[in-house]
Amino acid sequence: MKEKSVSEAIKFRRSVRIYNPKKSINSNLVKKCIEQALLSPSSSNLQLWEFYHIKSENFLKNVVKVCFNQPAAKTAQELVIPVVRLDLWPERINSNVNFIKISNKGKDKEKIKGAIEYYQKAIPKLYRGSKGFKSFFNHIKTYYRGLKKVTYREVRRNDIRIIGHKSTALAAQSFMISMAALGYDTCPMEGFDSVRLKSLLKLPKSAEISMVIGCGIREEDGLYGERFRLPLKEVYFSK
Repeated sequence: MKEKSVSEAIKFRRSVRIYNPKKSINSNLVKKCIEQALLSPSSSNLQLWEFYHIKSENFLKNVVKVCFNQPAAKTAQELVIPVVRLDLWPERINSNVNFIKISNKGKDKEKIKGAIEYYQKAIPKLYRGSKGFKSFFNHIKTYYRGLKKVTYREVRRNDIRIIGHKSTALAAQSFMISMAALGYDTCPMEGFDSVRLKSLLKLPKSAEISMVIGCGIREEDGLYGERFRLPLKEVYFSK
């Protein structure tokens, strides 16, 4: 099977609502697409994401129930669930620092000092300061600092949440494009009971589910209509 080009895959990708039960997909290839998704950019390279690949029939049925039995989940052969894990930032900082030290072994220590200090000082300050009273205090301090100079302003808990979801969504899109390149279909879903789904996946309270992605090969009536997109002139602005 010849893989599609990037442009071909982007055009092929649609949110498919009904999958063909007679056409199977290869779980190993789905896993490979998840692996490719891990190459996506993430804020500060923290990679605060996890991907749950749902393949077993029994578990699939349980997930479908908390997705309101919608066709995009019910007819899917497999599901992939990207999860935001903001709580893992200390571990991911350590992973980055260790990589910087190992990959720069024998090089000028001064060159890597700034990168290590960024991970060991700036990032912890941002993530620790995004909760409770610290969040409010940092927001006020940032506001007044911003009156005098260019300032980074996304310092509150919701700001950090948005950053985590943006990075995870970028990886989810990479996954769906990788699937499309293989001729596999997907559908990102936001319709699910997040509390029950987190319980099924045994996730900690701090984890947040970005979306549930149905995977399979489209049925003839799997698309609910023609693709509609706003014309470029309505969304494109050149300065």
